[in-house]
Parts: sequence; structure tokens; C-alpha cells
Amino acid sequence: MILCGNPGVQYQAYREEIDLAIKRVLESGWYILGDELGNFELEFSDYIGTQHAVGVASGTDALYLSLIACGIGSGDEVITVSHTAVATVAAIELAGAVPVLVDIEPNFYTLNPVCLESALSDKTKAIIPVHLYGQSASLGDILEFAEKHQLYVIEDCAQAHGAKYQKQKLGTYGDLACFSFYPTKNLGAMGDAGAVVTNNSELAETIGSLREYGWDEKRISVAKGNNSRLDELQAAILRVKLRHLEEGNTARKNIARDYNCGLEGLGFGLPRVNKSNDHVYHLYVIRCRERDKLRRYLRDRGVVAGIHYPIPIHLQPAYLGRLRCAGKLTETEKAAEEILSLPIYPELGRSDVELIIQTVKEFINNS
Repeated sequence: MILCGNPGVQYQAYREEIDLAIKRVLESGWYILGDELGNFELEFSDYIGTQHAVGVASGTDALYLSLIACGIGSGDEVITVSHTAVATVAAIELAGAVPVLVDIEPNFYTLNPVCLESALSDKTKAIIPVHLYGQSASLGDILEFAEKHQLYVIEDCAQAHGAKYQKQKLGTYGDLACFSFYPTKNLGAMGDAGAVVTNNSELAETIGSLREYGWDEKRISVAKGNNSRLDELQAAILRVKLRHLEEGNTARKNIARDYNCGLEGLGFGLPRVNKSNDHVYHLYVIRCRERDKLRRYLRDRGVVAGIHYPIPIHLQPAYLGRLRCAGKLTETEKAAEEILSLPIYPELGRSDVELIIQTVKEFINNS
């Protein structure tokens, strides 16, 4: 069976290094907020190109704590998209704010800046552009709009570790940027983990306090915080994997190139890369009008394809009828009916990629 993502094989690829890192932590006797986390924060901020990185418990917490640090809460509005992981919208609601959803660009599946004006109100405090599937949203227009209206920009980089916009890594453009290290990410832990990066020292200090009950240096809660710490074991594992991230991203790009060559001319909508972007292919997403039939065909032949995401957030049961949408989300809803994520991860072998391409071609020939 060829899985859509397979973090287990990455463990096997770096097993010796990871096992040594885990052993080092276990023998240290220090398991929370120690040297492993401190070193990872330094190494990750250096890799992204920011002054600060603050490790937290998950990507969802990274977004939530970023909103709180910016003073965003009850009654405030935050603009984002419905075509994203539920975590983006859930974090806004956790902060007490109101998500305002806009449509996506059809070619890139990211926030359409043209829709921002219709979402703006006197309650708008921030924009969360989601850098989806491994490439940047249209940051130039988004940042210009945010500056004009004095809005915070919080980048959702959960699927974009190492991706670039105009030759500069994502995570360096917004007031804050949030990363998830869920196991299947380009940089994945072996459990839940996340981080916030920023060049704003005050915001970094605030998030560092909020992740641990709002404590100051005397362990007195000076703000209402919670428990959201990235533990030493996950930090040690991430330090190992960070050393291999660039080679992993290169492998993903090579797999995407092979898919592009093999699937060209078959009638699918293949991934398009914005000319300003360096795509790191967290996911390789095609469009197919017979998506569900193709997915079943692949599954019956041992290939597991995913759908990211099958139902837009505004149409899911927990949110249906209660989220504010700025206009019709036509492209969002259309994409959800047609998108399919083919298997992609650095350890996916060339022979498996060729098998997947051949199986897709067989589907076309048999349709």
C-alpha cells in the first residue's frame, strides 16, 4: 500500500540520529523547557530568517497564542479562508474573535486579495493568509492591504516549511508566523508540536509567557495564559529533522516534477506555481471532475490518495450557518469537489511514483 504521507519511513531514514537524540533527552533528566528546545528555537529562527522562534504545543496553539499576543479577542474580526485545515478557524474562535471568510484564487487555492475589501469592517484586526500545499499566498497584495488598514498579518505556514516568496522564506513577512510540526509536515515531529516566529521582541516575549500560564520570571501569572509547551523530546527530534529539511524539500520538488511530466496532457488540473513563489510541495494536488471515481480506482490498486479538504469549513456541521462569509465562496466550493492529493513525501521511491502515474493513466484509458 502506498500511503498519501508516511512519517514512519522518515523515522527509518534517520533512525540512528533520532534514537540518539531521544536517548540524550531521556538521560538528561530535563524534559520541559530545557536546552533542546532552546537550541531548536535558535536553529529554527536562523533557518527561517527571523530574530525569534517560540516553541508551543501545536500549530493550532501557535495561531491562538499569536492572536492573543496581538490583543485580539471578543468581538474582533479576523479575515481568512474556508479552504484550509479547521485549525485556522478554530484558533480564531478559541481567541474569542470572529472568523470572516473570503474566497480563494482558483489557480493557487490561497486567499484571493481581491476579496479583502468586501470582508473589511471597523472590527477587523488581522488577516491570516494560509500558505497552502507548500506555496505562498499572494503576500504582496495582502501586506499592502494590511498596511493601508493597520491590520496584523499572521502567516499560517503549517504547510510551507522552507517555502519562499520573492526569494525570502515564508514566516518573515507577517507580524507573526505560525508553524505546525504535525508528523506528516515537511518538518514533522513524532507527536504534536508547533512554533511561532517573529522579528518583534515584545510579541515573542509575550508568547513565551502565554505558553506557560502567563508567568513572569518569578512564576507569577501576569497575563491569562495556558499550558502550551513544546517538550524536549519533540524539540530534539525536530533538531535532527531540521538538518534534513532542505534535502527533503528538494526530493518533494523532484517528485512533483515527475508527476508533472507523467500526468501532462491527461486532462487534469495540475499544480500551478505562482511566479513569485518557491513551492515545497507539502501536498501534490490535482483537479479531476471524476475525483471520487479516480480515488476509488487508486485505492483498489494500493494507492491511497487524500482530499485536502473535502468540505469547506463554512459548510461543515460545527460551523454551518454561523460563520460570516464575505461574498460567495464559489472557487472554494468548486475546488472541494475536484481536488485530489497524490502521495508525496521525500522517501517515496521513483518506482512508486511511476506506478502511481501508470495507474492514473490506466484510469483515463478505462474511463
